[in-house]
Amino acid sequence: MIEHADRECLIKIFMITNFEHLLARARFLGPKRIAVANAQDEAALSAFWEAKGMGLVEGILFGNKAQITQLLRRLNLATESTKAVEIRDFPSEAEAVTAAVRSVAIGEADILLKGKTKTSTLLKAVLDPQQGLKTGKLLSDVFLFEDPGRDNNQLVMISDGGVTIAPDLKQKVEIIQNAVELAHLLGNTNPKVALLSAVETVTSAIPSTLEAAAIAKMNQRGQIKGCIVDGPLALDNAISPEAARIKGLESPVAGVADILIPPDIESANMLAKSTTYWAKFRLAHVIMGAKAPILIPSRADSADAKLLSIALGIVVSSVGGVATK
Repeated sequence: MIEHADRECLIKIFMITNFEHLLARARFLGPKRIAVANAQDEAALSAFWEAKGMGLVEGILFGNKAQITQLLRRLNLATESTKAVEIRDFPSEAEAVTAAVRSVAIGEADILLKGKTKTSTLLKAVLDPQQGLKTGKLLSDVFLFEDPGRDNNQLVMISDGGVTIAPDLKQKVEIIQNAVELAHLLGNTNPKVALLSAVETVTSAIPSTLEAAAIAKMNQRGQIKGCIVDGPLALDNAISPEAARIKGLESPVAGVADILIPPDIESANMLAKSTTYWAKFRLAHVIMGAKAPILIPSRADSADAKLLSIALGIVVSSVGGVATK
């Protein structure tokens, strides 16, 4: 039996640099308990059941019990192992979501997984001041993809493509801090953060370049800790050492960024999806900033992406983060 202190020491020693490392860490830390909000959803149930079969998770399914049972049969998941899974009957979507969030808030479950409900409905329950998962921090979705062409650390983050529509400077700083916290949990103690824009020069014609320059200066003065921030940087010179060299950029971030912060939700969402649908990179994502990790799998996500997101949630729920404020 590995003692808690020994486990924490092992976690800090080994940096997670690719998704196979992530799955191995999740196996080491699991099983964790997942609360599935309004669980009569094929994407959520399939993801949960695959992770359960690997010994990564146990769980509580909240929702319409008759519909959940029927869906399990249709997906050929209604086996003897089904009896070991607790199903709590809530005919109303709102009641099921509220109960699932509450179960995480009181420590019955470690991770919240979205089922058949809108993300906005889920987040409304999460942000409830009485029984939600608020911490006082901004919530943001951190998208993680694996670039096998990179040396050493193959994992790159993009944020925020899922929660805050048009972040102002203060919110963008919080988005950075959430992503940096995730990087720390994965063992990257000083991630390089690129603030993206169309160009790498500061110009009043493009407001995102002004914000990027201000945030980079905040980092230099110690207002944003635990990372190295630079910007504005165009995408090519943020991730390509050759592009950065050709443009003569002298920056500790240029060409080797670990975290990409686009100007708004639209550009972040499109950039993240392009890594999947064009580049065919593997992905995972998790909402940070709450008391527990929140997973919002899409029906369009691959089975691999859903499994990796659960593994990411397991790591986030297991390890205390490094303060980034």
